Amino acid sequence: MRYRHRTTVVTALGLVLLTDVLRVFLPSVITIFGQAASTPAELLGAFALGWFVLALAVPPLLRWVGVRPVALVAAVVLAGARLAVTGFPGGRVQLWLATAGLVAGLCWLTAVAAGSNRPAPGLALGLAAAAVLHTVSDTYRSPWLGGAEVWVLGVVLAALFLAGQALPAPPAGAGGARAWLLVGPALLLAGMVALSPAVARTAMSYQFGLLGSSPAQGSGVAVAPLFGPLPVALAVGGFLLAALTPPRRPAGRWIGPVALLAGAVLVALGRGELLLPAVLLTAVGLGACLARCDTAEEPVPRRPAGDGEASGFHRAAGRRGYAAVGGMLVFAVAAVLYYAAYDLGYPNGWVPVAVAVLTAAVALSAGPVPARTGPSLPPVRTAACATALALVAALTVDETLVAGNREGPPATVRVAAYNIRMGFGIEGRFDPDALARAVGRADVVVLSEVDRGWLLNGGHDTLDLLAERLHMPYVFAPAADPLWGDAVLSRWPLAAARTRRLPSVGAPTGAQALGVTVDLGADVRLAVVATHLQPPPGREPVVQARAVASFALGYAAGRPLVVAGDLNTEPGAPGFAEFTRAGLVDALSAARPLPTSPADDPREQIDHVLVSPGLTGADAVAPRGTASDHLPVAVTLTLPPG
Repeated sequence: MRYRHRTTVVTALGLVLLTDVLRVFLPSVITIFGQAASTPAELLGAFALGWFVLALAVPPLLRWVGVRPVALVAAVVLAGARLAVTGFPGGRVQLWLATAGLVAGLCWLTAVAAGSNRPAPGLALGLAAAAVLHTVSDTYRSPWLGGAEVWVLGVVLAALFLAGQALPAPPAGAGGARAWLLVGPALLLAGMVALSPAVARTAMSYQFGLLGSSPAQGSGVAVAPLFGPLPVALAVGGFLLAALTPPRRPAGRWIGPVALLAGAVLVALGRGELLLPAVLLTAVGLGACLARCDTAEEPVPRRPAGDGEASGFHRAAGRRGYAAVGGMLVFAVAAVLYYAAYDLGYPNGWVPVAVAVLTAAVALSAGPVPARTGPSLPPVRTAACATALALVAALTVDETLVAGNREGPPATVRVAAYNIRMGFGIEGRFDPDALARAVGRADVVVLSEVDRGWLLNGGHDTLDLLAERLHMPYVFAPAADPLWGDAVLSRWPLAAARTRRLPSVGAPTGAQALGVTVDLGADVRLAVVATHLQPPPGREPVVQARAVASFALGYAAGRPLVVAGDLNTEPGAPGFAEFTRAGLVDALSAARPLPTSPADDPREQIDHVLVSPGLTGADAVAPRGTASDHLPVAVTLTLPPG
């Protein structure tokens, strides 16, 4: 019994460490190896995929060196890299430490797969534990720079993992290849939707605060919710309960695959109000598919003298090792295909559906799951404990964001506009504290390139992290998909939000215009329109600028108006002229030139604040810093009298 549970726990701990390393490696490829859109997506994808392909060399290595030495050495490197990235956030050091951790993690996973034929409980427990820890860390602190508690947690996890890995492993029989094949698809679907606390919070912000918007106006907006990460507790509990209790009735074998496919289809539809059912369905379906692939123990084939590599022992171990490598290759290829679409411009909703179809097919191809002959985790108690932990974590990290206007309308309002590049600075460091400092004393903040849970960027809800630090509620509008877009934050209440999708004009990344009314008190209201124009490379955003100007004037309906964001056009250019032609005024004109991009050597004036006549601007600045690849712009606006 001790052996069986130890194998499950060691597999779970290793998967937690590997997940943490992936949360650093994936955004490092984009922000350190590459520079987001300035580096070809094909080159970024090739760099990322290359390290996963290297794992194909591990199964032959296991035959030559042996499973246990490879697993132990790889475990030491994985644990060391996981601890090291905490102390080296950003820069090339972060990239190569995360890469070393990834390669070691793939080697460890392959070696463990070769020696284990009952991985489903360990994989399920590892995915659930990673989700709970990511919730406890508020989607930020776990793999990144933090205080003493982060180091203590990392050291404890690494020590337990290495201590368990150093002990002799129990013998493994045949089977288990199907479950190991699902490790990559499970990591992808769990990180993209099923067990992501950032996606759960975003789903709640759509579900509770979805303002009326017709399909013609684009997707609905999302507001800061109460108890945002709460659904992740239900998802973790449902996932574990399904993963640890395989169905015995013939009809039950279809429940998990059908639920998984339904959740993936909801994700593919790309509507924010469908995220919450997608999270819950995908979590339960994924757990049930893992359970379907659990196998019964079989006797270990003894290796007779002279049998060598042809023995059943080597064949079973080899199948499991290659299955684990194949599953992680599915993870890498699917992740690259899904996120590269936002640079290359092809539909990507089919990717999670295809991964779900593969997962369901593997689960359905498994035979009936016989009764377990060895010890197993108690499913109800395990699921209940995990749910309770996730619930406590969700309630602990949640912060109620409240705005008020009891002091009456102010004479001036300071507005800041900031392209935050998903929270990553020039050196590839994810630092929401630096973003909050860059915004300074602004009363209204307009954000572009806001990420609310992309696995590619580490699974952070950047908007919520920044809102907590600024103590401001927000309204979010999707642009590329329900997790990526633009936002407005304010010290005063926000209301009457509307979003309008903009013409794509051939650009791969979507764009929108978000209108929000800031209630300053005593019937004084300010209309704010946030946007991020996305023209094709080398072209001016004339069509989109004209559409934003038309939308903004109609939305303001005569009220004082602010249009702000990354407009990807400079003063005097054709795109900028569309705003001035519509009667808007450059609030930053007194401080020109005011370049904002790139942040480490600003040369381009592409981030702007435009206002309606009657609003006057003063104290316009673009504070220097490298918390993003843009500088923020900020200006104090004097409201018209009366």
